[in-house]
Amino acid sequence: MVIGLLGCAGQADQGDTPPADPGKDSPAPVEAPVVLFVGTSLTAGYGLDPDQAWTTLVQQRIDEAELPFRVVNAGVSGETSAGALRRLEWVLGQDPPALVMVETGANDGLRGQDVDSMAANLEAILSRLDRVVPRPAVIVAGMEALPNMGADYVSRFRQVFPRAAQAHDAYYLPFLLDGVAGLARFNQADGIHPNAEGSRRVAENVWNLLRPVLDSIVAAR
Repeated sequence: MVIGLLGCAGQADQGDTPPADPGKDSPAPVEAPVVLFVGTSLTAGYGLDPDQAWTTLVQQRIDEAELPFRVVNAGVSGETSAGALRRLEWVLGQDPPALVMVETGANDGLRGQDVDSMAANLEAILSRLDRVVPRPAVIVAGMEALPNMGADYVSRFRQVFPRAAQAHDAYYLPFLLDGVAGLARFNQADGIHPNAEGSRRVAENVWNLLRPVLDSIVAAR
């Protein structure tokens, strides 16, 4: 089975740069609290029209639910966890977020990079989010390594995400591409990135966790 980290293989040499338009997904009022998605090409919507990206679909769900939030897509194709950490300060400086979802590590696994280094980068990202005032709600999106990396690597890679989420009292989405990865009908011709239908499935995966979190934020205001 082809799994999660394949989703970020495209344009791997273009990572580690700020997105050109971090607010492109949002028709909501600019003063609305921000839902910030930090990620790779999986989040950026590689190969899709902007209105097909799962982040845009999540904004539509937010609007349909009449929740007062504005999605900001901060996805960058090809980015590793080290790149996400380097640009985090810049991203946080754009709009103070009410919620941050961190989708990173896929390209680390694709390149066979050290799992401990990836874990340290994710730890540093979450530690920085802990220091934001007021602290945003945080979701950690889990990823999977390719089976050909070996059972030990795959197991250690998988464990990084739930451990980090638990250590920082963050919400945990076990696998962003659940029901999409490895299924040709839900992926583009490259067999890597979700197509429009796959993107809708990813949006559902995210929304099923995100909706109650947003409800709790509204209730606490």
